[in-house]
Amino acid sequence: MLRNKKIAAVLALVLMFALVVTGCGGQKPAEQGENAVPAKEEIVVAQGADAKSLDPHATNDQPSSRVMKQIYNTLVTANEDMEIVPGLAEKWEQKDEKTWEFDIRKGVKFHNGEELKASDVKFTLERMLKSDKVAHIVEAIESVEAPEDYKVVIKLKEPFGPILSHLSHTAASILNEKAVTEAGDNYGQNPVGTGPFKFSNWQAGDKIELVANEEYFEGAPAIKKVTFRNITEGTNRTIGLETGEVDIAYDIEPIDKDKVRNNEKLTLIEEPSLSLAYIGFNVNKEPFNKKEVRQAINYAINRDDIITAVLNGAGEKAGAPIGPKVFGHNPNIKPYEYNVEKAKELMKQAGLEGGFKTTLWTNDNPVRVQIAQIIQAQLKEIGIDVAIETLEWGSYLDRTARGEHDMFILGWVTVTGDADYGMYALFHSSAKGGAGNRTFYENPQVDELLEKGRTSVDTSEREKAYFEVQKIVVEEAPAANLYYQTQNVGMQKGIKGFRLHPAGHHRLFGVSY
Repeated sequence: MLRNKKIAAVLALVLMFALVVTGCGGQKPAEQGENAVPAKEEIVVAQGADAKSLDPHATNDQPSSRVMKQIYNTLVTANEDMEIVPGLAEKWEQKDEKTWEFDIRKGVKFHNGEELKASDVKFTLERMLKSDKVAHIVEAIESVEAPEDYKVVIKLKEPFGPILSHLSHTAASILNEKAVTEAGDNYGQNPVGTGPFKFSNWQAGDKIELVANEEYFEGAPAIKKVTFRNITEGTNRTIGLETGEVDIAYDIEPIDKDKVRNNEKLTLIEEPSLSLAYIGFNVNKEPFNKKEVRQAINYAINRDDIITAVLNGAGEKAGAPIGPKVFGHNPNIKPYEYNVEKAKELMKQAGLEGGFKTTLWTNDNPVRVQIAQIIQAQLKEIGIDVAIETLEWGSYLDRTARGEHDMFILGWVTVTGDADYGMYALFHSSAKGGAGNRTFYENPQVDELLEKGRTSVDTSEREKAYFEVQKIVVEEAPAANLYYQTQNVGMQKGIKGFRLHPAGHHRLFGVSY
């Protein structure tokens, strides 16, 4: 620390001179003095799985969305505070209960040089409506019109309260019609967006490289190259941070958090997310077609053990299927208490006092494998003999969508921050399978309430409907809600401008080094 005021004053003048020279483009960083450190223009971001596709309509998984967030923009955006702000639409207006009008920004360029037009928005949303992976997000849309080059009119089948939230979803990223048409079936490996970073290269299973879009409408990114590395093992992501090979690492394992937190060269940021972890039951299969069995398993799970042993405290026991940060969350829904005797009593009521054998599926995520092992031991206490099966991520999603499982562990992120997205996909009968309802649960009353919640534009009416849905599904227990996840990111100390997004799709525009 400098204590001599004269030295400090001289140093300040030297720094001012250096800034002036740099601004004039005179000297290279190496010539600015022995201690000058040039800004880094490349970053490596590590996450636990490779993307499945970079076509927003071909998948709805987190690893893919995290990359797509950098490549594309949506009409409107949910910022880090979950406020709806302008995206490619600079303003919008609700003309009546079923009609929305959007004014598109002028002069925005796609990465292939094409100018963004209303026709691209129309093409995108109509294509999205045909996707079996993401159509449910915008299925309220009846038609999309482009009466002018920079004006889009969206007409809904019926009033739809969360329409803006749904249009902020990464799956609603705006595509260039020419690029999609030219690439055909290969578009998912050759994406073209309007976002701050352009696709450069993809080495499947290893890394995806992006470069700065210097013509980005919000300004050129400070970072000129982003490499997303697929590092499955959480400990290896932490080691990458420690060695400096990784600049930002998503999802630091609980066991490694203190390593990052206590390393003077690193920073750990941790905040609540919009994510729920749960055990799903295939209600079409015996004995999971019996409510008493599903409730028994809920009572037999000690959620505190999971949060303490596996998450190192980074989670909150879940009662309702949507967390406190989501609109429509019912705070009166409490988690199932840990009560082995109650669980045994319910098993007896189901005629299964002697227990049964079953399987619990998980993907090859170390945290989920550990959770599966704890649940395996806990269910043994009530006579349920559980065999754990670990599947590769793509196969896991495909086979649970087909209903081949007995029980499974999965997470659901309410990306839009609205109860409609958090529960319609998981519990509405029309969403069975890959759309989200992998428990194959069906209840006409729940369907009716979910439809009421999404078609009403009255906030209190919507909230009332969602409160009731949560009471019913928690009592009928097609799933065992485990915990609301706390998310984290580890990064190098020099990283500036990074903010966690509650949905887990962290924006890298605005980040500098």
